[in-house]
Amino acid sequence: MPPAKKRTRAYDPAKTRTAVLAQFGHVREAVRTLTPEQLARPTRLGAWTVRELAAHLAAVLGTLHRALDQAEPGRHEVPLMDWPFATVTAAARVDEDTRAAADGADLDELFARTAAGIGASLQDAPDTRLVPSRFGAMTLADFLVTRAVELVVHTDDLNDAVPGLDVPYDRKALGACVRLLADALAVKAPGASTEVRIPPYAVVQCVAGPRHTRGTPPNVVETDPLTWIRLATGRTDWASALDAARVSASGERADLSGLLPIMG
Repeated sequence: MPPAKKRTRAYDPAKTRTAVLAQFGHVREAVRTLTPEQLARPTRLGAWTVRELAAHLAAVLGTLHRALDQAEPGRHEVPLMDWPFATVTAAARVDEDTRAAADGADLDELFARTAAGIGASLQDAPDTRLVPSRFGAMTLADFLVTRAVELVVHTDDLNDAVPGLDVPYDRKALGACVRLLADALAVKAPGASTEVRIPPYAVVQCVAGPRHTRGTPPNVVETDPLTWIRLATGRTDWASALDAARVSASGERADLSGLLPIMG
């Protein structure tokens, strides 16, 4: 008998909305404190400065506001679990759009306008409404999960670029990000021979091989939420995380280096 197909994880739309807006608020407050010297600092995102990273963080919700202002697409095109694998195809367009948005922008005004716009747009929008994205039409509920991922990933980029800034992470936004990227690993490497644990948010089974049924799994990977996010998005590599004892891995199928990163 073939293994049962894993069901897509469900996210509470109301909690996701609250988490996204909370994380955006954390970022907005932090960006307000940045000096011109800090805004000119480099980031780990290629040629982007902190200013360009901040403009992109505003755009994470700006794109949703603009999408909700458009006519609803007629057909659902992108399931949530397809989104992480599609992001790599948009890198050049994201870079171009971000540079244009950052050029001469008043960041405080940009964040204020985005916050006001998204608040009004979301107020009466049902979770089942289809919205256009770079990759095709998604439900609003699913698109909000992707916004949580983008905000958390780039909050970590911002904290890395500005030592001591310490932008906080909304717990539910962080959890959504961890879970989606963990589930994407299970999609990329289907199976049940390896258990990946990212406490307290996610446990997934993946990698083809002998199926584990009881007791301690023979192949176990465990790491913390931010290390997992950095691995899944290419901010750090498997060998570096192991050397720094940020990941524990036991078993012959516990080496995930060939499966990472997941999201471009």
